[in-house]
Amino acid sequence: MYHISVMPSEVSKYLINNPNGLYVDCTFGGGGHTIYLLNKFKNIKIVAFDWDEASSNKFFENENEFKNRVAFIRDNFKNIKKNLFGININKVDGILADIGVASKQLDDMGRGFSFNSNVLDMRMDKRNDLTAKEIINSYSREDLADIFYRYGEEYKSRHIANAIILRRKRGIINTASELKAIICSVKKTEGKTNPATKVFQALRIFINKELENLKILLSDAPGLLNSGGRIIIISFHSLEDRIVKQNFKQNANCGIYRTLTKKVITASQEEININHRSRSAKIRAAEKTNV
Repeated sequence: MYHISVMPSEVSKYLINNPNGLYVDCTFGGGGHTIYLLNKFKNIKIVAFDWDEASSNKFFENENEFKNRVAFIRDNFKNIKKNLFGININKVDGILADIGVASKQLDDMGRGFSFNSNVLDMRMDKRNDLTAKEIINSYSREDLADIFYRYGEEYKSRHIANAIILRRKRGIINTASELKAIICSVKKTEGKTNPATKVFQALRIFINKELENLKILLSDAPGLLNSGGRIIIISFHSLEDRIVKQNFKQNANCGIYRTLTKKVITASQEEININHRSRSAKIRAAEKTNV
């Protein structure tokens, strides 16, 4: 019923410091981490966030399973403080965010995350007006190259932007598969990674303001955590991990956090064999001090 969440045992080890506490799952997704934690710790309660409509539907379809131990809020975790205050919660014992795209979202051809999708969308929340199709068909060469390089670390960003501008002269680019073909005409396959990976990543991050939202969450977290409360971030690429690493280090230097993971925690080979998505996952964790 629920998708396989990455490193659930490691998450529970670093997150749960109070077996009777209140926790936040910022990225409910298919409910994997929430269900695992509820089953392992029978007295905890969770406030779950997700802005994806499919995740909202998944929760309410199976609400009875949670036995009044989970409250669900359909919103982006950048609004965590406002939403928690709105239900009279000022402090929590832990915050978890799995900053990645769920396999189900990637596999849903109607979402446009897949290379072979017949749409060009990439919105996590359909209430967002900006789509990948609009960006690809209307943004300037310079803006496209900047997005690809800044959010995807794509070294051929200018070449790809040029190819897109040339292709636009023949008509609208309507699908993800068309965009992939344009990218592949410029950039050849390197190893097992699809040449379009970095551009698709960049578009998704830019459209959904993923890095900006992560920075807001990290900024709000210390004020929401009880003393001894913990924050865990699971990231999947270097841009996110760099932001988390710097934030935890800064807060540790100020005496606000105690870093729990001196180095990133990665999945075991056994887990990677079972859940291929976990191969690029990185966990960082910190604990709120008594300051």
